[in-house]
Amino acid sequence: MHRSVPHFAPGADRYSAKNMAKPVPFTLFAPQAGEVFLTGDWNDWDPVAQPMKQQPDGAWRVEIPLNHGHHHYLFMVDGKPTLDPRAQGIARDHQGRKVSLIAVS
Repeated sequence: MHRSVPHFAPGADRYSAKNMAKPVPFTLFAPQAGEVFLTGDWNDWDPVAQPMKQQPDGAWRVEIPLNHGHHHYLFMVDGKPTLDPRAQGIARDHQGRKVSLIAVS
């Protein structure tokens, strides 16, 4: 039995795992918050681009497709920038502010 080996054309590597967006869940426990948004380097720090949905337990959740690499982000809790207490790390943005860090692989 002969198996054909798939042929990948030049440029096909743009579909490699490295360049594929992967759904990444973000969760923040803030039961008293009126509204929570997720802002980060993937949406040019737009404070209202990605609203989070409150869950029955009081946590806020959203899933964002992110590419491989390190990303900086903050939660906007009732308009106030808030670090993620469960972040993988803390970094500083270009203005020197502390931001949360996530690594996507």
